[in-house]
Amino acid sequence: QLQVVESGGGSVQPGGSLTLSCTSSGRPLEYHAIAWFRQVPGKEREGVSCINAPGGSTEYVDSVKGRFTVSRDHVKNMVWLQMNSLKPDDTGVYYCAAAEGDYAHYAGCYRPDLYNYWGQGTQVTVSA
Repeated sequence: QLQVVESGGGSVQPGGSLTLSCTSSGRPLEYHAIAWFRQVPGKEREGVSCINAPGGSTEYVDSVKGRFTVSRDHVKNMVWLQMNSLKPDDTGVYYCAAAEGDYAHYAGCYRPDLYNYWGQGTQVTVSA
């Protein structure tokens, strides 16, 4: 059974940077499309970025384009979300999600229902 684990959240001032990490136990992430979602209280979970299984295709929601970068390393079994120029609106609980194969990436990579495995979430707080 695949288990997803995120880490790297924290509190930063506006304009600061954080890097979130995602790894797995039980099975490697290598053959899974990955997406990062975030959620704030009272709002639906929002897709932020996604990357296909090989790592050659990435997507970003408009609000983070140019500031966030998603990447992965199969040898290290890691996926990262590098977040720069953080804004207060980036505050939320960030989740790493893995889908079976690559279908989710091309069918609508921000659809939570397409992802089978979810981490526990890591809090990101951006405030002065």
